[in-house]
Formats: sequence, structure tokens, C-alpha cells
Amino acid sequence: MTNSVWRLIPLLEAPGEVQMAIDRWLLEKHRKGQHPPTLRFYTWSPAAISLGYHQREYPPYWRELLWQGKPLEIVRRPTGGRAVLHQGDLTYAAIASAMPGKRLEVYKQICQFLIDGWRSLGVELYYGTAAREYIDNPNCFATATSADLVTATGEKAIGSAQLRRGKAILQHGSMMLSTDRALFEQLFAQPAPANLQQLFPHKNNNLIPTLVETLSEAARACFKIELQQRSLSGAEWQDIFTRSPLLAY
Repeated sequence: MTNSVWRLIPLLEAPGEVQMAIDRWLLEKHRKGQHPPTLRFYTWSPAAISLGYHQREYPPYWRELLWQGKPLEIVRRPTGGRAVLHQGDLTYAAIASAMPGKRLEVYKQICQFLIDGWRSLGVELYYGTAAREYIDNPNCFATATSADLVTATGEKAIGSAQLRRGKAILQHGSMMLSTDRALFEQLFAQPAPANLQQLFPHKNNNLIPTLVETLSEAARACFKIELQQRSLSGAEWQDIFTRSPLLAY
């Protein structure tokens, strides 16, 4: 993954179905050799719950939950794992050719840029230690596996999930920044972990742009790559919508 050129897609706010369609499209294009490795950051609007690809059951009352007067969307990710609340968070996605090593080793290779970036902002993150108990919990942020990142006090801060297609890999994950604790606890009936924003309140007013810039620089250094920023073109948007039947556009 070193000495290569990656595409950096600018920060994008969009509905969850659109964001997942983009990630699937990027993975498939990269698998076919039609798109370079890519890094992007995005937010979900409106707020949503994302389910892991194999997570077939969830509480019926989730479909009745509101945020700012609007129903929470329920979206399925192409990756595994458990449910994640996307409100007041920032998501990253890295699409590249698979690196050598087992799945957990690849998780850690990619997550290193997150550790480096947050450390440069004065926040130390560490790998979780949970084993298989996460399978029985619908809440992704209730447990932290060794593929996830936790704060110094052991609270899960960044949850990641991964999908491979041949030699191509998609890894994306959610960073809890300013998630509403009452909404989180209403959703999962469990205490909400600490928000990362609380760890450096002096940057609250410009947190997401600061994070995107800082983490992009960390990825450059960590992966030894060149990042070339380029927005999705009109033709690319059309192709994404064409390949995603769930998008009514």
C-alpha cells in the first residue's frame, strides 16, 4: 500500500443508502481495476441506524424512533458487525487492495492512521479486547473487539467493519463525536459511551473539518501515499444510482 496514489473524495453529507451505495460502488470499481485506492469521510443526513450485513433481527420499536421530528432511517451496510447509530458521528471509508496478513492484521494496518491522527490532536486510542460476545449484542458500541478503538478509560470510540471482494477491501467505521446520549440510550437501552468531542472541547466549533484534514494527513504519512482530492463526477453519480436499485433518484 506504499508509494501509491489514492483518491481523496471530499467530505460528503448524504442519506445512509446513498453513502452505502458509494462504498459498494468504490469497492467494485477497485476490484475490477477501474478505480484507484480511495479514502473518504462522510456524515449521515438524516440520522440513521446501520445494520451489519448479517444482522437480520432488530427491535420493532426502532422503526418508531424519531430524531428532530423525523424517523430514524434503517440502512444495511455491506460489511458485518452490529447496529450503529449515525447521529453526531463521522464515518471514514478506505478502499484498497488487500494487504498481506490475516483479517485482524489488516484491520490494524488500516486503523493505524486513525490512532496516529487522533494522537496528533492529543487523544490516545487503543485496540479493544472483546472476543465473541459482541455477536449477542445488537449494539456495535457495547463491545470493542481488537479491530475497534477505545479511549484510555476503555470506552469504545471508533467501530470498524470490513468486506473483501477478491483482492479488494472495503473498511469503514464510525467515530462517535457528539452523539445525543438520550437518543443512544433510547435506541439500545444501554449507557452511551463518551463522545470524542468531549476530549478536546477547544476544537468543538470546527471539529469535523479539523478531523478530516488531520486524518487525511495521518493517512498520507502512515500509508506512504499521495492523496489527490477529486469529487464524484456527474457520470460517476449516475453509475452509482444505476447500480443501486434502492436509490429512488
